[in-house]
Amino acid sequence: MGRLRIGVNALYLIPGSVGGTEIFLRGLLGGLAEVDRENEYFVFTNRETGSDLVPGAANFHHVPQPVAGRFRPGRIVWEQTGLPVAAARRRIDVLLNPGFTAPLVAPCATVTVFHDLQHRRHPEYFRWFDLPAWRLLLYQAAMSSDAVVAVSEATRRDLLRYYPATAGRVRLIPHGVEAQLFEVGRLRRQRTPERFLLCVSTLHPHKNLERLLEVFAGLRRRHADLALVLAGMRGYHAEAVERAISRLGLEDRVRLTGWLSREQLYELYGRAHACVYPSTFEGFGLPVLEAMAAGIPTACSAIDPLREIAGGWAVLFDPHDEAAMAAAIQQVIEDEELRRRLEREGPVRAAAFSWAKAAGAYLELFYRVVSGRRPETAAV
Repeated sequence: MGRLRIGVNALYLIPGSVGGTEIFLRGLLGGLAEVDRENEYFVFTNRETGSDLVPGAANFHHVPQPVAGRFRPGRIVWEQTGLPVAAARRRIDVLLNPGFTAPLVAPCATVTVFHDLQHRRHPEYFRWFDLPAWRLLLYQAAMSSDAVVAVSEATRRDLLRYYPATAGRVRLIPHGVEAQLFEVGRLRRQRTPERFLLCVSTLHPHKNLERLLEVFAGLRRRHADLALVLAGMRGYHAEAVERAISRLGLEDRVRLTGWLSREQLYELYGRAHACVYPSTFEGFGLPVLEAMAAGIPTACSAIDPLREIAGGWAVLFDPHDEAAMAAAIQQVIEDEELRRRLEREGPVRAAAFSWAKAAGAYLELFYRVVSGRRPETAAV
């Protein structure tokens, strides 16, 4: 097979507003630029997304589209109508849809990434007016795509449970982690961490931040100098988190950062005493992998897929049990032997996840769907 013309549907991306799916796309594009200098890539973006998304390699091309990503109805209509036309004009062989949704009718093979199926597992976390669109569009994408990527074993199981017709078209490809985080870890070892817990999370209901605040309030009776930094976008549960901070009298010990650039987040990773991630549901759990790569002692929920990533390399706890959460956090704060082990072994485990490795798996999948072979359910 000759060179492929690969389209990337980045219409969903609103820089600084979509959380982990932005980190995923930027990391994957960087990985593809690293491993593939032969095939041609055409990245279709909305009005909000600049050319900085697109790697500078000669085989990557920025193709801006006349649609605003923030106006979701307009973006969805363009994805179903204008994007297939734009792909046909550029003779695209395969279209990667990295943000859950895809054109129903495309002029080429399609590969769609499912980061989770939260809309099916936990519909209570969605606003009533958003849920019907999620159900319709994700069902359509799962049914129409030539291949469907699950980012974790937990998501793969959910795809087969809720969309059994995808059997034989599901491919498991885990995320990678940025190489810069290993450098952050190297620099951490040359300094004394500061006395704060870091939780990298959007302020959404399933992130379990109100329970974390209750636990943190109790921990301060034993660690009066300890602070908590909640680093991430506000999300639609932000007001409830702010009310909990006020009710618990933690205004002077809890910092809400809002959205941060990657450089600002690296700086927090470099200073944090420990990381905590109390989420009750995840599709992958990239902040846990990032903390491990940076060599930060981490406590996180004992949920799928965090067990897949961090079992043995972080202290796991039941996210619904405040006593268990408190005990896990105390371990990563106080147990110096444990801290040294996690600082040493976390980066070793995280090194198994790279964007170049993920990119290689996606590239193989592109060839397979274009050649007409239906990918078997497989793991990388």
